[in-house]
Amino acid sequence: MDEQHQSKHIPQWKKDEVDDIKKNLSAHRVVGVVAIRGIPSNQLQVIRKSMRGQAYIKMARNSLIDIALSGGSQEPLGKYVDDQTALIFTNENPFKLYRMLEKSKTKAPIRAGAVSPRDIVVEKGPTSFPPGPIVGELQGAGIPAGIDGGKVVIRETKTVAKAGDVVSPKLATMLARLEIFPMEQGLSLKAAFENGMLFEPGLLAIDEVKYAGDITAAARSAFNLAMNAAYPTPETIKSLITSAASKSRALAIGAELPVKEVMDVVVSKAYSQMLSLADAASKKNPDALDADLKGRLGARKAASPAQEVKQEKPEKKEEKKEEKKTEEEAAAGLGALFG
Repeated sequence: MDEQHQSKHIPQWKKDEVDDIKKNLSAHRVVGVVAIRGIPSNQLQVIRKSMRGQAYIKMARNSLIDIALSGGSQEPLGKYVDDQTALIFTNENPFKLYRMLEKSKTKAPIRAGAVSPRDIVVEKGPTSFPPGPIVGELQGAGIPAGIDGGKVVIRETKTVAKAGDVVSPKLATMLARLEIFPMEQGLSLKAAFENGMLFEPGLLAIDEVKYAGDITAAARSAFNLAMNAAYPTPETIKSLITSAASKSRALAIGAELPVKEVMDVVVSKAYSQMLSLADAASKKNPDALDADLKGRLGARKAASPAQEVKQEKPEKKEEKKEEKKTEEEAAAGLGALFG
């Protein structure tokens, strides 16, 4: 009876809010909890508009969010609902949700008394200020300023605050006037939930450039391992066949096998060896050669040695080029598996 009596006094708008949250929990693959403290309402509207079609931000009292999450699979998110928070619903994966929220953040000036989130550095160089009291104000804030060429300049690059330092009112004012904005303002993801798994920001903050580089390196290593082990895969078979054909050709030439694929090279090699033998014989006995052989030997000496030695080079270059191209294709294919 007491429960029925209490439920009658629950405002309808609260019931509607809880029902709406539960409806969105069922309709979306991913739900996240975001911190909204300090975000101006106009910026929040801009963020909502930029994410339209990709994510839906739901503002509600923490108590109502707790009630909606209670008893459901997403209940673990409840411990992140504190201070000023909101829910965000999406069908994108948690990693993409995190990137969307990070990209939506904007630079903001730091307030007096705030803790610096990182080292704040003022770079050496000219400013837009004309000479005047501003020089003393900059110096009073710990910024080395002076006058040069009729303009106020920063004389040297200086770290005016380290990460964790409390920023003084003077420094906060001067940083804003110099248009140095150390803060980021926007929705910060506290946690996301998908298919029974809870994701915190530390897990979602991935260096995409490094990750892509690692995937490419792994693909290249896998390709090289498969090639060295002569392991046939769709990515390596073409290069393996090309390599095998090249090695068999070299073996046939080295063994002087009379097969049609290398016969021209074998004959050319035998002809060259014959001329070398004739040259050696002529040095011992100039009359050992007939006129025809002497003419052939003379023609070889007159020819460019580079042309004879490098006859096979173009084909080898083509093989290397083809092998490199195949490796790149394989890396791209393996990268796609990881992506």
